[in-house]
Amino acid sequence: MNETRAAAGLPWLIQGGMGVGVSGWRLARAVARTGQLGVVSGTALDTVLIRVLQSGDPGGHLRRALAAFPVPELADALRERYFVEGGIGPGERFAATPMMTADETCPSRPLTVIANFCEVWLAREGHDGPVGVNYLEKVQPATAPAMFGAILAGVDYVLVGAGIPAQIPGTATRLARAEPVTVRVDVAGDDQPHELRFDPASVLGGALAGLTGRLRRPRVLAIVSLPALAAYLNRDQETRPDGFVVEGHRAGGHSAPPRGPLSLDGSGDPVYGPRDTPDYARMTRLGLPFWIAGGQCGPRQLREARAAGAAGVQLGSVFALCEESGLDAGLRQRLVERELTGGLLVRNDPAASPTSFPFKVADLPGTLADPGVGPARARVCDLGYLRTPYRTPQGTLGYRCPAEPQAAYVRKGGEAGHTEGRHCLCNGLLAAVGLGQRRPRGAVEPPVVTIGQDLDFLRHLAPDGGPYSAGAVVRWLRAGADETAASHV
Repeated sequence: MNETRAAAGLPWLIQGGMGVGVSGWRLARAVARTGQLGVVSGTALDTVLIRVLQSGDPGGHLRRALAAFPVPELADALRERYFVEGGIGPGERFAATPMMTADETCPSRPLTVIANFCEVWLAREGHDGPVGVNYLEKVQPATAPAMFGAILAGVDYVLVGAGIPAQIPGTATRLARAEPVTVRVDVAGDDQPHELRFDPASVLGGALAGLTGRLRRPRVLAIVSLPALAAYLNRDQETRPDGFVVEGHRAGGHSAPPRGPLSLDGSGDPVYGPRDTPDYARMTRLGLPFWIAGGQCGPRQLREARAAGAAGVQLGSVFALCEESGLDAGLRQRLVERELTGGLLVRNDPAASPTSFPFKVADLPGTLADPGVGPARARVCDLGYLRTPYRTPQGTLGYRCPAEPQAAYVRKGGEAGHTEGRHCLCNGLLAAVGLGQRRPRGAVEPPVVTIGQDLDFLRHLAPDGGPYSAGAVVRWLRAGADETAASHV
């Protein structure tokens, strides 16, 4: 694996940033230690931090990271407020997370900075391998404070998808200089986005002066589905990323909708056609490195990606099912067993996500995909990461989500039909990593499990259904690709 791109210092493997807490610091650190790019998910890290502290912070890892934060009084106040020695009782609720809003005084901002710092700091601890963080363009109000926290911890790469990440490269440049930034937040029904300012000094205060010149700008990778979006971003220095991840529709999580009118197959999945197949020759002509994602797990796929001009591949599902994954161990084992016995169905559900992007949902009993569970869940929106800002009749900003109670959504100007089939991904994904909110009368939020639609790698890495490590994945890919290359010499 010593081709030109590898010699230039680029990883040939990116571990995908998955879900909420699935690609946590343990997984990213394990991959980065092999020399490849380990990635933490940057979504909902404030809630993850709060709930792990309330769960007793097993191993003391978050408290160790908090001790490294450059403003000790902020970290100490957070620890004192949320840490519970031994963890809260089995029937107790987790404390509420302050909801992120498009307001400069939002109390969630310092918490978001600290949470992203802690996650990246732990992922980078004890090695010099590359570490990245993955964000959703959809969660615009959190972008600047989250990215600044990651930059404070020395993150090497920022990856952004689920939208058009045109403002990320310039924002990363200014945040690395500890300069104030203005992020554009889309508002439903408004012709112009809302401009939201973030000043790092508002969180760090006097400690910011000591960091001037010491922060490093991370490389920015835009996650796209087709070369057209890549070409659009590449047109201007302000929007040009340092590279791209070209993600196909069989990848887990959110995927881009098909081009043209939406049609569904017999399972209710969107139908993709030739127009949705990326032109890798066109990607190569852009002159920036790119990685191919979505159904790319295996030595053959890695070899084909590199032959097509890619620097390598991005893989998610194979790491979501490994030992270091944050996915609940019981859910992980059930996924493996059902796939190996031919009983796992993964739907690309066009209605499940509040974002209106198709979303992969594994059909597992007891999860939100279960017809006896999902419809019976009482709708509540108490986290709000995927809410859409809208303009109220009074001219202020309000927030709505099609997964919230229908009456509330309609009262806020939403259409009732948009709520049909929607799942609360915020609560469901946290439940999938064992951090589900406890509800009245002993109920716990049911999980939602997302995974890719190509899981054949299990027959190579875990044919008997046993556990495997992130390191084993990297060794399998490296050895298989090297053997294949040698056979063609």
